[in-house]
Amino acid sequence: MSQTSADRGDPLAVLIAGPTASGKSALGLALAERLGGEIINADSMQVYRDLRIVTARPSVEEEALTPHHLYGHVPAGTAYSTGQWLTDAVAALEGVQVRGKVPIILGGTGLYFRALTEGFVEIPPIPDDVRTATRAEVEKIGPAAAHVLLATVDPLWAEQVHENDPQRIARGLEVFRATERPLTAWQADPVQPPHLGAALKVVLEPEREWLIERIHRRFGMMVEAGALSEVDALLAQHLSPTLPVMKALGVPELAGHLSGDLTLEEAQDSASIKSRQYAKRQSTWFRQQMISWNKVFAQDLESQTAEIFSFIDE
Repeated sequence: MSQTSADRGDPLAVLIAGPTASGKSALGLALAERLGGEIINADSMQVYRDLRIVTARPSVEEEALTPHHLYGHVPAGTAYSTGQWLTDAVAALEGVQVRGKVPIILGGTGLYFRALTEGFVEIPPIPDDVRTATRAEVEKIGPAAAHVLLATVDPLWAEQVHENDPQRIARGLEVFRATERPLTAWQADPVQPPHLGAALKVVLEPEREWLIERIHRRFGMMVEAGALSEVDALLAQHLSPTLPVMKALGVPELAGHLSGDLTLEEAQDSASIKSRQYAKRQSTWFRQQMISWNKVFAQDLESQTAEIFSFIDE
């Protein structure tokens, strides 16, 4: 924390990014208790109200321990954008600070953190017909083929997006088709980031084998907690398969089990593997894009908390 920020009397904000299953929720609660904080969600799937269990949202009991913001506030049928999240997050952050509390922004969506710390260009709304057609096309031809299409219209975005990331591939394609301008061109427009005050930025970087074991164990616990019923209720809404909520980790696999295409064991194994692959992509993104952030390699809650307080005391 710079002395200049402290001298200005800027309120503290704590930003904690980390891959799925790295223990962010427990860490956020521990920090909120010790700092007098409130937690703000920065996970693009935990915003959806229909998927508490599958997205590993904090439990009702955990939410009762300290105020939580931007969790489960979006209907499943909504395609919630980074721009909308930024608007909501800034409002929540300012509200927390006005109350004299410490905002703790917690999640695994790198684009949310980038928008918060570097600013965000609001791209014109994508017409529903363009969005639906593009995402249906990506679904039909597969992400690898769609990635080739993306490289022809926005090669810079294609370099940043993995060929197994259909949502971000579709985003690049739909922006170009709707605006006739590449997504990366929009992102290059000058923007003014929100004023965060004295922001402490932390990335969790747990050991990979430890994280893999947690991912596999956690998905089994989700199933025991009622994940199948949650996905069944989601499917009963007959939503478009191109919506982000329908791509949430575990939803396609458990849907496959409910339809009789997969055994429960096969669905769990597939979902765990995809979660593991997603965690790897998250960690790679954080290392490449959050170079200046403080790194925490500890894997137990007590050590993580101690490291973060050492950063605050600097």
